[in-house]
Amino acid sequence: MAINLDIIKSRLQEMQKSANSGGGSGVSEYLWKPPVGKSQVRIVPYAFDKSNPFIEMFFHYEIGKRTMVSPTSFGRPDPIVEFAEKLKRSGNKEDWKLGKKIEPKFRCFAPVIVRGEEEKGVRFWSFGKQIYQELLGVIADPDYGDITDPESGRDIKVSVTKQPAKTYADTKVTPRASQTPLSKDPAQVKQWLSSIPKMEDYDEHISPEEIEQLS
Repeated sequence: MAINLDIIKSRLQEMQKSANSGGGSGVSEYLWKPPVGKSQVRIVPYAFDKSNPFIEMFFHYEIGKRTMVSPTSFGRPDPIVEFAEKLKRSGNKEDWKLGKKIEPKFRCFAPVIVRGEEEKGVRFWSFGKQIYQELLGVIADPDYGDITDPESGRDIKVSVTKQPAKTYADTKVTPRASQTPLSKDPAQVKQWLSSIPKMEDYDEHISPEEIEQLS
């Protein structure tokens, strides 16, 4: 099953509208963070949804001094989100700030093979809305075609620079002009694509005790 361009284009339009309006455990060992400098990756089809390689998730970063995935990532109610909404509706400025602080934050994941580190297999590259939107734009561009295709896709160049005056790094993504196979070894490609972990395995349930402490 090839990537579904209608899904990609629709999601790109949604994110563009949102931008214009202002509006772990489990698989953690498979996460990849691009280092400062230049890297090259190949986004591969996600075995559990071959029509779309991107997995959208939401995380709590300010709960109990640890990171937890929000159940909303899997279509389930999140008591912390409900509590945050109550705080924001209280009419108290400090409560509103706290509500915003504990709201889950968006992260997107894409399964990738990192060039030069192929022996590590498929890993998940995590990024925010800006990189996500740029990658959606690349895939939606007919000049590039299906960049995830194992036979005729394109690698992505990832450039990370860190400025002394900034607390965060700048990341740029550029698709390579040439089309290349994921690997010249069909058996290797099959092994990679069949061993992708499921992002739902990242799910960390929030205990009743933690909810009691919040409320």
